[in-house]
Amino acid sequence: MVIDDALISKLEKLSRLELREEEKVKVKEDLNKMLGMFDKLNEVDTNDVEPLRYVLDEHSSAIRDDVVGEELDNHKALQNAEESKKPFFVVPKFLKK
Repeated sequence: MVIDDALISKLEKLSRLELREEEKVKVKEDLNKMLGMFDKLNEVDTNDVEPLRYVLDEHSSAIRDDVVGEELDNHKALQNAEESKKPFFVVPKFLKK
């Protein structure tokens, strides 16, 4: 795979980003480094290595009981809030219509 300006432009469009020219150069360099790392991994002989099916040992992820613990009442929960409108936290609007 070749990381060229056309691919960077396509990725920019798909991700809905507007990159400055120096950012495009940096992204191109970073992607080429990543591909180089994958090429390096392809050099490793894995013929005698069994494929990994699970990252964790099946016994190491024991499920714990779902136990109700101490709960905060509304007053305590809002105590450190920067702004509140009882009984809710007030946060800045961040979505556009």
